[in-house]
Amino acid sequence: MTPYARRGVHGQTVETLARRVLSGEIPEGATLDLVALQSELDVSLTALRESLKVLAAKGMVDARQKRGTFVRARADWNLLDADVLRWQFAGGTSSGADLGLLHNLGEVRGIIEPATVRLAAERRTDADLAALDAALTAMGRSVDGEGGEAAHAVEADLAFHRALLAATHNELLERMEMVIESGLAHRDEIVHSSPHGEDPVPSHRAVLDAVRAQDQDAAEHAMRALLDQAVRDLDKVHGTPKTKGSEAK
Repeated sequence: MTPYARRGVHGQTVETLARRVLSGEIPEGATLDLVALQSELDVSLTALRESLKVLAAKGMVDARQKRGTFVRARADWNLLDADVLRWQFAGGTSSGADLGLLHNLGEVRGIIEPATVRLAAERRTDADLAALDAALTAMGRSVDGEGGEAAHAVEADLAFHRALLAATHNELLERMEMVIESGLAHRDEIVHSSPHGEDPVPSHRAVLDAVRAQDQDAAEHAMRALLDQAVRDLDKVHGTPKTKGSEAK
C-alpha cells in the first residue's frame, strides 16, 4: 500500500486524470478520447497509456477492444487505496462530497481505533511508548506555537496515530495506516488551520496514559472521548452537526 510516486510528467498526468475521474468531470462509463487528452495534456501517447495503467490497477479505468479506454463504475474503484483517498481530498475544498467522505472515513476509524487502542494497551513495548511520547511532545509544541504552522500539528497527530497502530504489533492493522492517515491528514488541515478547535493534547495524553498503564478499558474510553472531541472540532469549523463518533481525530 505504498503511495504512488508523484514525480515528473508521468506522475502529474496520473494525478490530473485521477482527479477528473473522481470529481465526475470524466463520468462513469465515459470513453476516453486518448488523442484529445494527449494533445490537451501535452504528453506522448505512450506516457498517457502508462498513466492510465496506474488508474486501471486501482479499478478506475479499463480498456476493451472496439470500446477503447473507459471509466469503470464507482463500485469497481479501490476506494480504500491510499492514492484514491488522497486524490479525493486533493484541493481541500471542504465541499459537501468532501465532508461526506470525511464522515465515512470517520465512521471506519470509529470502529477501528477503539479496538486498536485496546491491543496497543496490551502489547505496547518501551519503544512504542517512546514513539507515542515523542509524537505527543511534538503536538504540544505545535499547540504552544513552538512547532510552527498547522502542518507541524498535522504531522504530530499523524505520528501519534501511526504509533498506536504500530503498538498493536498486528501487521494487518499496521497497514491500515495508509487508509486512516489520508482522512486524518485532511481533517487535521481543516481543524488545525481554524482557531475554533479544542486543544488536542489532553485527549491524546489520556489515551497514552491508559496505554502506558496497560488499562484496556481506560484506553478505549479515552479513545472514544478523543473521537467525540474531533466531532466537535469539525462541527465548530463547518457548523454542520455530525453523528456522534462519526469523525476521528
